[in-house]
Amino acid sequence: MIRSIRVAAVQLRAHDRRDFARALDEIVGAAREASTGAELVVLPEATFPAYVLGDNSPADDAAIDAAIARLSALARETSTVIVAGVALRTGGALHNAALAIDRDGNIAGRAHKLFLWHFDRRWFEPGETLAPVGTAIGRLGMLICADGRIPTIARTLVDRGAELLVMPTAWVTTGRNPGVLENVQADLLARVRAFENGVPFVAANKCGAELGMVAYCGKSQIVDANGNVVAIGSETQPEIVKAVIASGHTVARRAKIAAFTPRAAPERPVRLAISIDALPADVDRRLELIDAAFAIAPGDKTRLATLDRAVATANVGDADVLDPGVLPAFRRAGYRLALWTAESTEGEWIERLARARALELRMYVVVFDVRANRAYAVDPDGIVVAGTFGDFRLASFSLDPRKTSETMVAPGTDIAEGLERVASIVIREEREHTMHEPV
Repeated sequence: MIRSIRVAAVQLRAHDRRDFARALDEIVGAAREASTGAELVVLPEATFPAYVLGDNSPADDAAIDAAIARLSALARETSTVIVAGVALRTGGALHNAALAIDRDGNIAGRAHKLFLWHFDRRWFEPGETLAPVGTAIGRLGMLICADGRIPTIARTLVDRGAELLVMPTAWVTTGRNPGVLENVQADLLARVRAFENGVPFVAANKCGAELGMVAYCGKSQIVDANGNVVAIGSETQPEIVKAVIASGHTVARRAKIAAFTPRAAPERPVRLAISIDALPADVDRRLELIDAAFAIAPGDKTRLATLDRAVATANVGDADVLDPGVLPAFRRAGYRLALWTAESTEGEWIERLARARALELRMYVVVFDVRANRAYAVDPDGIVVAGTFGDFRLASFSLDPRKTSETMVAPGTDIAEGLERVASIVIREEREHTMHEPV
């Protein structure tokens, strides 16, 4: 059943850990303001006590528990579901958690960040489970910040029943352009996660900086199930972002994921020429002129097979790329290049998806856009590096295997390890579920 949900993402100004007590009243006040007219309120990652814990001194569990109690009372008073990012101790382990408080004030469930980012591995233990949380407004797929860079996390949550993706986050920025604070999740991946899974996505971020050395990009946002940003916050100011979204009619884009024979990456850079057209009869002479080793075009099976022997190549269609599980399976099997013949995907989404798959998997993606009559290549940084247009019908680029091997996207944060770890969690949980099914 499709239903409308009034949601609010609370964008807070970042505070240092030592200022948590002082900031608490302001945080609860912002949550109270957001609850007016909202059924779901989302607060940023590690709102309690802060994201940068900064040293090895223990988190003040009593202060955090007291803060959670204040949110629970607010949820009960306003009949609002509240999701907040919390440094939460479970047994002896401290987790970077998303805590869901139901509208009766009780804890509905929690999620622990699986893919730790950079220095937060210094004080947090990674999560070990993937499961949506049931609340009065529906089943929430909660993921925390960098979890959004591993496409199979959101995919698994939706496949297990999540009707809405909710992300307390601390999207950071380099500040290389102070006028445009960039973050690939805020600028691209959030809408891709919604589009490919057919569910709305709500992210609450911070603005400002912690300890003068970790800067946030703001841009808290609400994305509908079609991947459209319906509300977004500023880059620099605290604010409450509100919208009404439709939930309960998930149209997840899924394809069959086959088993792949593991392949080895090429040892040296390979220069490739690409075209959307049938290759000209004198293409080999042209390759000599541009110092390219291979020319590829859609449907040229002989040349595609020759390329595949040199560079493990995933030949995929729309359904494969739209499913956030297919290309990760290829990548885990060693494939470093995907050739996508795009025939039916909406035009604006082709480049978005190609860029997303390339950068989140650290692989090259070549797109043969049939409708636009264009071929182009995207590198592992998500940048379009070459493409045909007008009379320019044979474009070339270098596939550098070193770039595909650079899977460390931040110190201590390895995309390849993240993909493997999530896959092992999914396999283990599915095995445990099968073991406990009645015979």
